[in-house]
Amino acid sequence: MLFMWNSCSQKKPSAHPRHPNYKITKPKIKYKPSKKNLGRMVKKLQGSPYVWAEEGPNNFDCSGFTYYMYGSMGINIPRVARNQAKVGKRISANELQYGDLIFFATNKRSSRKITHVGMYLGDGWFTHASTVKNEVVYSNLFTSPYYKKRLRVCRRYLPEVPIRVASKTQAPWKTTEVTPPEAVTRGRGTKLEERKPQISTLNKAIVIKAPIKDIVQSSPSGNFYVQVGSFIGKPKSALVYQITRHGFRHKIIHFPKDGKQISKLLIGPYMTRAQASTTLIQVRAKIQKDAFIAEIR
Repeated sequence: MLFMWNSCSQKKPSAHPRHPNYKITKPKIKYKPSKKNLGRMVKKLQGSPYVWAEEGPNNFDCSGFTYYMYGSMGINIPRVARNQAKVGKRISANELQYGDLIFFATNKRSSRKITHVGMYLGDGWFTHASTVKNEVVYSNLFTSPYYKKRLRVCRRYLPEVPIRVASKTQAPWKTTEVTPPEAVTRGRGTKLEERKPQISTLNKAIVIKAPIKDIVQSSPSGNFYVQVGSFIGKPKSALVYQITRHGFRHKIIHFPKDGKQISKLLIGPYMTRAQASTTLIQVRAKIQKDAFIAEIR
């Protein structure tokens, strides 16, 4: 009986091995790219051990987890979080859908350096390989001030197909939510969440007390924009096309006014007014003569 007990019990691997395996193992393609197949992997991999520099199939670090899931569908993304944050379609937190990757800056020395990544599930929930619990867990942007404050970049890699996984009142999983109170540095300047957090095991998601727009922080890329114009309803697609054709990034802000839906079409953001002014000259010459600089916080 003792032999059977020893053979069945498995010791959890070290989260930070003395000799990490830095060789990247490309995942085998098992699925077609879809949110449904992402969902299958999300459920299957919850609770998998966190191990630094691992990308599956059994152990993961944060970027190894996202690298594995997308690689298993034949979608190649960079291995490291800071590089994953540079590819794919950049979106705002207001546009987040199931399967989008969300990137965080957890380094005290830099509020911009991307050091952590998770995959968004809906209604604030995301899954990630956490160095606090040392396993793959669920957390929530609405109920975690730590992650809400440090969200920096959102990226999309899949076609936009609606899917519901989490609801506002109940999550379809029994989840351990992790809220790290702080992050510390270990070796080579890599940021790791270490101090023991308060952990609560939930059968239901906490009722959302804030809309997704409240997650949006002041842009780490700046708060100066070139405003192309304000419109009742949506801007004309031809105008938006002109902006993208000339290589400018843009965003559209919607708000109600006098019972009508108003949209502001913006190019940017830029860190300084001087940078925005340089773009303004080009925009007035090529796109919209009445464009002007707007500061939005």
